[in-house]
Amino acid sequence: MTDSGSLMNHFLIAMPNLDDPNFSRSVAYICEHSDQGAMGIVINRPMPTLLGEIFLHMDIESQNCTLNEQPIFEGGPIQPERGFVLHKPAGEWESSINITNGLAVATSTDILEAIANNKGPKQALIALGYAGWESGQLEDEILNNAWLHGPASTDILFNTPSEKRWEAAAALIGIDVNLLTHQPGHG
Repeated sequence: MTDSGSLMNHFLIAMPNLDDPNFSRSVAYICEHSDQGAMGIVINRPMPTLLGEIFLHMDIESQNCTLNEQPIFEGGPIQPERGFVLHKPAGEWESSINITNGLAVATSTDILEAIANNKGPKQALIALGYAGWESGQLEDEILNNAWLHGPASTDILFNTPSEKRWEAAAALIGIDVNLLTHQPGHG
């Protein structure tokens, strides 16, 4: 945990022994963490759905073929019908929460319309659903060797290919997840 006890703006990195199909080999970006619980978005599980399909479903026009081919991520098992946009710079959107000075998460349609019109944030990761933990649940899972955690990197969030984010996030804290055992050790 951090000195403040919050893992906000940190990566949660699944240990190899975490076999929950929702989180196996996943990296979640923690958007909120307090004594009430935690909320994060899985950033390395692209769905077969593309951004152009979301635009079409929401009646948003976009002529940008590259943008229309951008993958949508499976952000977590909670509210999989709800969209979340992790974005940088933060900007002013109807429903946006600043996480750091430059990074925010938005849930409103106006940011998607701006993205479709090339007027949105320079960097964005769009996910459906989120991961949530009740008060004390995440801390217990960390103590039970389900997760590693470390400071987040916008380079991994926005520039690293999704299939390399698990290893890259662990490497930030000096760990090669491929060398970890699948069985937790207790001394």
